[in-house]
This record gives sequence, C-alpha cells and structure tokens, in this order.
Amino acid sequence: MDAPLTGGCQCGVVRYECSAEPIFTGNCHCRECQKASGGAYVPAIGIPTDALKITGAVKYFESRADSGHTVSRGFCAVCGGRLFGKSAGMPGITAIMAGSLDDPSRFKAAMDIYTSSAQPWDYMNPQLPKFARLPQQ
Repeated sequence: MDAPLTGGCQCGVVRYECSAEPIFTGNCHCRECQKASGGAYVPAIGIPTDALKITGAVKYFESRADSGHTVSRGFCAVCGGRLFGKSAGMPGITAIMAGSLDDPSRFKAAMDIYTSSAQPWDYMNPQLPKFARLPQQ
C-alpha cells in the first residue's frame, strides 16, 4: 500500500493524510475492537504517528485493553465516525481504520490478531497468518 493514504469521517469534518508507508496491516479480533466497531473485527493500518496530518476535531475514548495498556480510539466529534486507534503499548504508531480511507479497496490485511477473542461466526481468511494475541515486534 503506497503513500499517501487519505481519508476522513462520514460527515467530512475530519480529514487526514499519511505521508509514510504503513508499518503493518491487519484485522484485530479483540473484544475492545468488536465492541467499538459493532462487528467481528476492525481492519486497521498501522502508520507512524508523526507522518499523520489531521484536520478537524477528533475526540478520543480511552479504555484498558487485555494487555493492560491504555487504548485510545479516535472518532469524529460530529458524526461519530471511527477513524484512529492508539495504544500505550505501541508508542509512535497510530492505526487508521481501513473503512475511513477515501479508497478502502487499497487495504490488504497481512494478518489476523487477537484470534483468541474471535467470534465463532467470524469467517477469517485462511491464507492470513493468525495470532492469538499481538505478535512481538
């Protein structure tokens, strides 16, 4: 997936652009992501935080992940569209929610993570590597 990556929220108040290549791509099946998305998983793109330019008001909700780290989920304060994720366990990295890309077809998952929390009705691509938790970097 080549830079730049551009996207925004549903109402257009928040826009972003990332000038760096992704660090990782994957589908997160943890319970926090399930609850935040209302679905089986969150398709996410990890990028260097310092390469991300954001315009508009982003509101963050913090919670404690299974790892014990604080996780912050960023969304548009107007429409509620989920855009970003940050973890204290991965400083300097921001996750972009793949569905918020201007062209979501550019997203290609490279792995499934937190598969230990995956729901039995969740079909996962059998060709992707599976990790019960977050793989060591």
